[in-house]
Amino acid sequence: MRLDDHAFDTTAAALASARRVLVLTGAGMSAASGLPTYRGIGGLYNDMVIDEGMPIEEILHAYTFARDPALTWKYIAQIERACRGGKPNAGHYLLARWDDRFELRVVTQNVDGFHREAGSRHVIELHGTLADLSCCACGRAYSLHDFDLAHLPPRCKDCDGLVRPDVVLFGEMLPARAVARYEHELEQGFDVVLAIGTTAGFPYIHTPVIEARRRGALTVEINPDETLLTAEVDVRLALDACGALEFLDQRLEKRQRT
Repeated sequence: MRLDDHAFDTTAAALASARRVLVLTGAGMSAASGLPTYRGIGGLYNDMVIDEGMPIEEILHAYTFARDPALTWKYIAQIERACRGGKPNAGHYLLARWDDRFELRVVTQNVDGFHREAGSRHVIELHGTLADLSCCACGRAYSLHDFDLAHLPPRCKDCDGLVRPDVVLFGEMLPARAVARYEHELEQGFDVVLAIGTTAGFPYIHTPVIEARRRGALTVEINPDETLLTAEVDVRLALDACGALEFLDQRLEKRQRT
């Protein structure tokens, strides 16, 4: 593996003097956990076989869920099976340890819940999480493990209402509470912004990185592939998430020992 020593040294130097650090993560963050990279909500469907002859974006759309919840749930259950058994990887645990080093804020598009499971204390899940469910009628909260997904759609044990996962379907707004937290953190400013494993296709990921750079933060992209952010950031580390984070951590440790 050939490393860009200047890019790593520049990033490590900025981190060594940073107080507030923002980490934006996408599907590439969970690739080392055995989850394939994916597009759109919840994901894991680039290779999914669709029996109904509909685009997956339509099946996972809010209006399809309202009209035919069993159909939407069929594919949500497939996504859940792809995630089941996955665990946080070394990159997730490293970021959790960085909570003791910085005022670290993790903002993720992923719905696997791995950042929280790894122990990160300040996580904003912009697209929700598959692990949490709620009743559309009475609002009762559930865990995914409360239901047998062989029987779809799941129904509320209190009122028999329709139960849904707390994820953002196509056609839905981002959760207001998560957005408010995100906006509040952005207003405070950051010294370093790391965009890890995300194509940055959504404006709420792409635009804050550009704005942070304008305000003086060092912006860094960690991704083996070029994205919409590649031409917009100060530094690009063309590696997978785990590898880049481990190299950064090593250089940061070395700086602090000398």
